[in-house]
Amino acid sequence: MTKEIFLLICQLGSGLFWIITYILVIKQGFQDKKYGMPMAAICANISWEFIFSFMYPQNDLQKIINLLWFLLDIFIMMQFLRYGFKEYKKMIPRKIFYCSFFITLVISFFTILAMMHEFEDMIGMYAAFLQNLMMSGLFIGLFIQRGNLSGQSMGIAVCKMIGTVFAAIGFYMSFRTPLITIISLATLIYDWIYIVLIYRFYVRYAK
Repeated sequence: MTKEIFLLICQLGSGLFWIITYILVIKQGFQDKKYGMPMAAICANISWEFIFSFMYPQNDLQKIINLLWFLLDIFIMMQFLRYGFKEYKKMIPRKIFYCSFFITLVISFFTILAMMHEFEDMIGMYAAFLQNLMMSGLFIGLFIQRGNLSGQSMGIAVCKMIGTVFAAIGFYMSFRTPLITIISLATLIYDWIYIVLIYRFYVRYAK
């Protein structure tokens, strides 16, 4: 197998398993009437996908993958805006909730653009891996905050981890940057912790 074919497999694997992850998040969200992805992760994801779908499109295959991610993230964002306020209405007014989301979205958008130029990274790999790490930590936080699996599932956790493995291997083969390697390993550790937490919840309560 040539390196080019191996990298293509990694690209397709990452794209496919993240698409499945997003679909499972949407499905679980509608089923439980809960948002399945924390606000900061939604804002970072949808900003990155907009930038690299429409402003700085990549190769044809990745452009298609990015666009599919973006379309699915719109549904995830809509779920957050629809169901999210119910969890915070005792703490903040509705206007503050929506303003916080909008401010986070704007900050995420311009932060990713700034990182592109700061690191001279026109494919957005540093921002992508950093926000993936952030998402892994936020999923754990969401699970601990709720104390149950509403909006989440083992399928989401496993598919996210597999997608991350494909991306990490592909970028390691292409660039081998120490920062990306460390971020990838940290993300996989958090993903594994998330899977273990969900498994222990199933063992304890889903009998």
